[in-house]
Amino acid sequence: MSDLFAKSALQPLAERMRPRRLSDMVGQNRLLSEDAALRKAIESGRIHSMILWGPPGCGKTTLALLVAQYAKARFISISAVMSGLPEVRKVLAEAEQHFLRGEATVLFVDEVHRFNKVQQDAFLPYIEKGSIVFIGATTENPSFELNSALLSRCRVHVMDAVSVEAIESALRSALADREHGLADAAVVSDSQLRSIAQAADGDVRRALTLLEIAAEVAGTGQGEITDAVLQQVLADRTRRFDKGGDQFYDQISALHKSVRNSNPDAALYWFTRMIDGGCDPGYVARRLTRMAVEDIGLADPRALGIALQAWDAFDRLGAPEGELALAECVLYLSVAAKSNAAYMAYNRARREVQETGSLDVPLHFRNAPTRLMKELGYGKDYSYDPDVEGGIDYAQTGFPDALGEKVYYQPVAQGAELKIAEKLERIRALRKTHAPR
Repeated sequence: MSDLFAKSALQPLAERMRPRRLSDMVGQNRLLSEDAALRKAIESGRIHSMILWGPPGCGKTTLALLVAQYAKARFISISAVMSGLPEVRKVLAEAEQHFLRGEATVLFVDEVHRFNKVQQDAFLPYIEKGSIVFIGATTENPSFELNSALLSRCRVHVMDAVSVEAIESALRSALADREHGLADAAVVSDSQLRSIAQAADGDVRRALTLLEIAAEVAGTGQGEITDAVLQQVLADRTRRFDKGGDQFYDQISALHKSVRNSNPDAALYWFTRMIDGGCDPGYVARRLTRMAVEDIGLADPRALGIALQAWDAFDRLGAPEGELALAECVLYLSVAAKSNAAYMAYNRARREVQETGSLDVPLHFRNAPTRLMKELGYGKDYSYDPDVEGGIDYAQTGFPDALGEKVYYQPVAQGAELKIAEKLERIRALRKTHAPR
């Protein structure tokens, strides 16, 4: 069987330094520590079909290669981005033939979430028979992107973004490796290694690529990587951010929940992360407006106006100046008094409408612009509240007769709703005492 880890001087550093043993992998101690179940299974050759879920550069492809190596199995790799159903069927047919000859095949599918349901279903009978050991790699949440039939036949292993310390370890290994790495080819200080590891943002492959570029810019043979060279290489330090994937929704969730938690510092952090990652500020402005009405409501009626003003300011100023208006809105919403009473009241009223249907408007609340309507009792006994002492006719009901008076809105003891609650308590009590017997 061919060497799955064969190296060539023409390959990039990240490929040349791909770990050849489980013990060489960095940053996945939870899954691959010596006493971890997955590591024991791989080392013993007891392999199973699996989904590897994790961010770019965390080692998904390497782990799949190691699974095949330890199991002494054929390794076939396809990409859901590049492959269609005909190629998938061809690969599966070949694996079936090898299976009949007693040879195991590990089929690695990168970006498996890109396959549609029909394409995913094509793997099922081969996984069930054992013709292939299926390993799918994805950066997206499998429960959303993969169909339940495929998930039920695989174990999902969550891989973590690699820590800065673990990436530094991988960089040091590359600098010390004479056969495959950059030993005697570059001089790098500890602080510079730290900068590269931080710029990689959890991606080992990216870190090794940045180190290789820096070494090439510095020159051949003991080239010293100066701070000026490193600054040039790290000029574009974009962070990981998928505008339509899990990270996007996780970060907007963190922003929303930080605002709800009245934590302005955490909220500002997540806002900055999203803007830094390339999120559309208009989307953030819309979500901030939602927070103002859902989580603050009438506890601070100014919040909605401030959110809309911040949105308008951004539209007028653009980036980056307008981002400050949104940041100020994030801070205001975070420290504002919180109430979801209006949100909950609306939901209660909506459920009532859905359950009770199209009940008639009470006759006294109906307009009577014609004589016939008046004769039918439209508007009869309507009490014009401004003409009543105190400005409210407490005996007048506002609901359909079949419902009676209902209570949906329950103000909380926060901000402006403290006074609203006092007033409503008094009004509701008087309605009860004046209600028709």
